[in-house]
Amino acid sequence: MLNEPATPVAVVLPAESGSCSRARRLVDEAVTSWGLPEEFADDAALVVTELVSNGADHAEGPLRLTVNRTEGGVRIEVHDRSSALPVVRPVSPESPRGRGMIIVNALSDSWGVEPDADGKTVWAELVAK
Repeated sequence: MLNEPATPVAVVLPAESGSCSRARRLVDEAVTSWGLPEEFADDAALVVTELVSNGADHAEGPLRLTVNRTEGGVRIEVHDRSSALPVVRPVSPESPRGRGMIIVNALSDSWGVEPDADGKTVWAELVAK
């Protein structure tokens, strides 16, 4: 599936919770083929799970996942058709949900949002240590 080490990986996923496992597999395959450490793959899998999960929970239409090799790691992007921006917010310990962007913030070296005419792209960059 991944022929060249620096070839970006892109896929369109339905905006549903089942897309998280496909996104994790895709990121794991990309990170492995690019020769990044296994523990790095674990962090990237958590980040993509949260980004795709947020898109599935809060967005409209399909999600576009893109994974790019960067000089020091990877950039994960999830585009959705919602203009609502993600927020890192305090979470009640009793709440089973609402920790997605806290996890993305903790595991990523940087993250952000790029609004566009079709919605937005939420991205996170992870650097292998």
